[in-house]
Amino acid sequence: MPIRPIEDIDKLRRINEALVSRVERSMEQQGNAFSLFQTAINLETRVRTRTEELRATLRHLEQSNLELVAAKENAEQANLSKTRFLAAASHDVLQPLNAAHLSISALAELQTGEEGRKLVRQVERSLETMEDLLRTLLDISKLDAGVVQPEVGDVPLEPLFSSLKSDFQPWAANKGLKLRFRPTHAVVRSDRTLLRRILQNIISNAIRYTKTGGVLVGMRYRGTVLRIDVVDTGSGIPNDQRLAVFEEFHRGTVTADSDLAGGLGLGLAIVRRMVDALGHRVDFSSVLGRGTVFHIDVPLAFGAHAELVAASNEPEKPRGYGLFGTKVLLIENDDAVLEAMKLLLERWRCDVRAATSTDDAIDALGDTGWVPDVIIADQHLDHGDLGTTTIVEARDYLQRQVPALLITADASETLSRTARSGGIELMRKPVKPAQLRALLAHLLA
Repeated sequence: MPIRPIEDIDKLRRINEALVSRVERSMEQQGNAFSLFQTAINLETRVRTRTEELRATLRHLEQSNLELVAAKENAEQANLSKTRFLAAASHDVLQPLNAAHLSISALAELQTGEEGRKLVRQVERSLETMEDLLRTLLDISKLDAGVVQPEVGDVPLEPLFSSLKSDFQPWAANKGLKLRFRPTHAVVRSDRTLLRRILQNIISNAIRYTKTGGVLVGMRYRGTVLRIDVVDTGSGIPNDQRLAVFEEFHRGTVTADSDLAGGLGLGLAIVRRMVDALGHRVDFSSVLGRGTVFHIDVPLAFGAHAELVAASNEPEKPRGYGLFGTKVLLIENDDAVLEAMKLLLERWRCDVRAATSTDDAIDALGDTGWVPDVIIADQHLDHGDLGTTTIVEARDYLQRQVPALLITADASETLSRTARSGGIELMRKPVKPAQLRALLAHLLA
């Protein structure tokens, strides 16, 4: 078929433009398709790379988690090991410390000159500081290891306050300070021993850092919580030390006015741990140079506003200190402690028979006509014997419930419960002779 010539130039141009446009569109589509293809390949590569990176990160996290778990277990084990070591070390150190307390007390009675009595008092203060440090380090170790299990119950505050006032009143009076406790019939839910230690440490700090004025212990009801306030007119705490005061061995600024000779810087550190163990809350507000108020929030017990009979909650006071002629069966396996205790009791005109084990104790009771008025025993004796068991066997042998006192460095709650259930009084080593004499008089009254 013959092709007719196109004479219309404009028409030819339009046809050319249309063809060019179609070709361009076709090329653009092909280019877009190729671009999309390349993009898809790039995305797939990036996704694969990121996936591998995520997998590597997850593997690293899993490994880190395993290492953290292992490290946590090692730390917990180390904490428990530290607690066991400190408990054992404290027991071993408290034994000669106890002997030293008893010996220095006997020595004090022999002193006739003021210079000798002054030296005895200095030694006693040093021994008490060492004892406080050992006990506090052991308590902190136990709290950190989580081995302290609070025994939460209803705690009447009035007997607790009376006990604390009796402890701190002489110190406050000696410094010329007023120490007041607001009367209360409140009953809170807490562990009596731990709550007492918390208040004891805070009140001790308040008196130590107060030069003039005094210390007031009061409380405020806040719904189901009782806020116990310990208010002092002391030197105050700077704002930059608000967190540091709860750290170990932190002490306030030592000035010529401050009473820091016996301070170890551990009081508030152990307060924080005890408060956390009990689930209570502690905080404070302070004005530098004017004083500090510590707040302890403790849950109220049910019926906390009921009237309490104070006499039923207070321990019976000793009715005398006459120990002349008292027959004492003393059971102790540490030679130094045994000798010091025997010397002290004999200075009090007691008739003492000593033993180091259960068999020795029964042998000491074998003489006809000698029946002890009181039994004093250590818990850990020779041949693996236990003081609690020895007391029971001695009572069975005598067929009478002889008053008994267990003196030990073992601070476990299990032992405390065993002693209570057996009607046995318990004292912790090192023993303060005045307390021992008062307790013996109480047991014999």
